[in-house]
Amino acid sequence: MGSSTGRLFRVTTFGESHGDALGAVVEGCPPGLPLDLDALQADLDRRRPGQSKLTTPRKEKDRVRVVSGVFEGRTTGTPIALLFVNQDAYSKSYDAVRDVYRPGHADYTYDARYGHRDHRGGGRASARETAARVAAGAIARQWLAGRGVEIVGWVARVHDIDAAIDPDTVTRAAVDAHPTRCPDPTVAEAMAERIAAVRAEGDTVGGVVGCVARGVPAGWGDPVFDKLEADLAAACLSLPACKGFEIGSGFAGTRMRGSAHNDPFWHDGERVRTRGNNHGGTLGGISSGEPIVIRAAFKPVSTIFRPQQTVNRAGEAVELRNKGRHDPCVLPRAVPIVEAAMAMTLADHALRAAALGQTP
Repeated sequence: MGSSTGRLFRVTTFGESHGDALGAVVEGCPPGLPLDLDALQADLDRRRPGQSKLTTPRKEKDRVRVVSGVFEGRTTGTPIALLFVNQDAYSKSYDAVRDVYRPGHADYTYDARYGHRDHRGGGRASARETAARVAAGAIARQWLAGRGVEIVGWVARVHDIDAAIDPDTVTRAAVDAHPTRCPDPTVAEAMAERIAAVRAEGDTVGGVVGCVARGVPAGWGDPVFDKLEADLAAACLSLPACKGFEIGSGFAGTRMRGSAHNDPFWHDGERVRTRGNNHGGTLGGISSGEPIVIRAAFKPVSTIFRPQQTVNRAGEAVELRNKGRHDPCVLPRAVPIVEAAMAMTLADHALRAAALGQTP
C-alpha cells in the first residue's frame, strides 16, 4: 500500500535510498508514443544529486534502464519498467542512528507503523525515491507535449527570499540558467548566498516551488472527491519534505473580496477565456482552459549538522550528531519533482477524460 498513484496512468515506485536499486512501473501509457530517452534522462539529470555546490555531494548518475514496455523506440501499451542502480550509497554514515529517532525524519513513525525499518538514508522515506517519479513523469510529460501541454517549474522562494515570476512567460531555459533554478538572476544570487551561508552554519532552509501547466484544455478533471486540484495536491504533498500546497490565488485569496477574486469570462473568438487566473486553471475540480498554476512548500531539510536532543528506540534520551551527505536546501532539485507530479496527474486526468469520450 502507498506506493502507487493514478487510475489510468498508473505509476508504482519501488526501492530504498541505500538498497541495490530503485525504479518505477508505469501502466496505462498509450501505445505508439515515440519515447525520447535522451529527454527522459535530461529530466533525471536535473534531479540527481551532486549537480552543483548547492546540493548533496552524493554522486549518482541515475542512468535509467528501460526494461519493458518500449520496442523500436515506441511505447507498446504494456507496463513500462524503469530501473536505476544505486552506485554511491555510503551506509556506514548511518550506523550511529540505527536505533535513534532523528528529529524531523520518519524514523519514529515508520517504527510505529511497521515495527521494522531501513535506517540507511531513511530507506523508503528518502527523497531518493523521487528519481523514479521523475522518470515516470518524464514519460507523462512527453505524452502531454504531443497534446500541446507544456509544464515549467521554478524556485519561487528560498527561506524568506521571494521571486516574482510570471507563470505565463517563464521558460525552462531561464529556470535552468542558474543552479538555484530561480529564473530571476538577481534573486537567484541572493538565494544561493543564503543557502551557502546556512550550510556553513550546519543548518538548512526550505522554500516554495512554483509550477505551471500551459495548454491544458477545458474539461479535464472530475467533481467532488476526484477534483483535479485535489489530485494535484495529493501528488505534491506525497513528495518528501512537502508541507503545503496552493493553486491559483491560494491563501492570498483569503485576503480578497469576491468582487476582486472572481475571474470574469469572455470569448476570444475561438473559446471561452477568463480575464484573470485567480482560480489557477480549475473551477469545480475541472480544468478551465487557463494555465494551471500551483505552488508547493518544502520544509527545511531535516538533517542538520548541529547537536540535537532526541531519544532512541528504548526511549532513552540521547544527543544526536548527524553525519553523511545531505542537501542544505531541497528546492533546486525539487523543481523537476514537482513538474513530474503535475505531469503524472494531468496525464491520468487526460486519459480519464478520453474514457468519457473527450479528445485527450
